[in-house]
Amino acid sequence: MPKSPKSVVYTLFTALERLRSYCAYQERSQQEVRDKLYALGMNKDEVEQGLTALISEGFVNEGRFAEVYARGKHRIKRWGRIKIRMGLKKHGVSDVCIRRALDLLDDNEYMATLEKLLEVKRKSLGGKNDFKSKQALLRAGISHGFEPDLVRDCMRMDVDEN
Repeated sequence: MPKSPKSVVYTLFTALERLRSYCAYQERSQQEVRDKLYALGMNKDEVEQGLTALISEGFVNEGRFAEVYARGKHRIKRWGRIKIRMGLKKHGVSDVCIRRALDLLDDNEYMATLEKLLEVKRKSLGGKNDFKSKQALLRAGISHGFEPDLVRDCMRMDVDEN
């Protein structure tokens, strides 16, 4: 009778083999790898030893994870810097790596994303230019993690152009 995955006892060696393929599949944060090691039944010393081994082998790199996360969330999900920063904090990434990753986002692409987001929202509101629609645009930009001042400036630019 086959054992369920929960009842399998992993040694650090077999856990590292699994985690190498887990980390090779996509970038992982140190916290994700730590959680995975604990889920495999490792104790605190084994977890830190395994994490150190994966870092030294290049499978886990906090800076690389932060850069990939920031670029992906911005380009695919159209998140702003605030929301990306919160997501990276949730993953336990250091402030230095977060700052470096956010600095790598292209400012022109960032503004174009915000403008496109506001344009789509404006069309869904029916092109009204009253107080409620302005508030809806502001909420849309802020809820996607863009800086409130930047959203207001972008809204002003759109009004000036029309």
